[in-house]
Amino acid sequence: MKRKDKVKIFDTTLRDGEQVPGCKLNTNQKLQIAEALELLQVDIIEAGFPVSSPGDFGSVVEISKLIKNTIVCGLSRSVKNDIKVAGEALQYAYFPRIHTGIGTSDSHIKHKFKSNKAKILERAVEAVKYAKTFVEDVEFYAEDAGRTDNEYLAQVCEAVIKAGATVLNIPDTTGYCLPNEYGAKIKYLKENVRGIDQVDISCHCHNDLGLATANSIQGVIEGARQVECTINGMGERAGNTALEEVTMILKQHPYLNVDTNINTKLLAHTSQLVSQTMCMPIAANKAIVGSNAFAHSSGIHQDGVIKERSTYEIIDPKEVGVDTSKIVLTARSGRAALAYRARNIGIELTKDELDHVYTEFLNIADQVKEIKDDHIVNIVKKVA
Repeated sequence: MKRKDKVKIFDTTLRDGEQVPGCKLNTNQKLQIAEALELLQVDIIEAGFPVSSPGDFGSVVEISKLIKNTIVCGLSRSVKNDIKVAGEALQYAYFPRIHTGIGTSDSHIKHKFKSNKAKILERAVEAVKYAKTFVEDVEFYAEDAGRTDNEYLAQVCEAVIKAGATVLNIPDTTGYCLPNEYGAKIKYLKENVRGIDQVDISCHCHNDLGLATANSIQGVIEGARQVECTINGMGERAGNTALEEVTMILKQHPYLNVDTNINTKLLAHTSQLVSQTMCMPIAANKAIVGSNAFAHSSGIHQDGVIKERSTYEIIDPKEVGVDTSKIVLTARSGRAALAYRARNIGIELTKDELDHVYTEFLNIADQVKEIKDDHIVNIVKKVA
């Protein structure tokens, strides 16, 4: 059997995730999350954007001192001072990486930089060469690669590999690509860039159209071996690729023949930590970590799950650190669910008793959103 490839997980919760309005973290909070990310066994922690503020510089320094087993990364633009400051912030890191780059789409070149393709290519190469004077591990991002012409993108990628880049980040910065388009872009680079096998291709996808995770997975299918993501999909605008989604998709689809190093049993805990620290509630229906991800209220679903969990759950909750599935009693619930919940609180009902209790249960359930355990006790006493 072919050995599974490893997909490296690059977590940018502390950089891209923290750019969400209202989610600013102090250094102690960043250290707490960084420690949790190392325990989760992410491969790379993007600790911040050192030149952006003294506070961010200090946080990257302290994270670099704390983290022992994970690559610590600092972001920079293709600006010499940015790169220099990132190098200084990472001086204590056991495994430092500078993440530098520049926009490559026609939109960015024309409107953001008021430049041309030749000059942007030159700046990209200079940035990578300068970053290499500080660290061996240099990741290059081609911002807005999703809307960049593939031929020009390939030229930039080939040039920065020659300059010493170790990772190529191909961001769908605006979340515009469809999965087949993004996958085709990765495939094109794999087939048309000399030296591409010497580096990791990285997916950095945004969720403006709700396709961040799908695009990242398609990138992996086409040969990317690093995915940039955040806990709970935190990130600017509609957010980034969600770490918990990518890792569980790869785990649940073994035929993809790839896996990650993530300790998935810590996903729920890490998700809650980030949510609480950043004051960003998790949507109840959020995949993997939402409060309803393993909750069942439909009678048909409840009956199936009670008989055999896998009938309606493709993931065992324990795999992501959730104790058990939830059987939520509502007016849509059936007798099997009511009997199951009653049994859990020590009430055994015969078939006839269950029929009588269920009739009263429905009367109450039509008046409240959810039947709790004390409701069951009161209903049983009333009917008895």
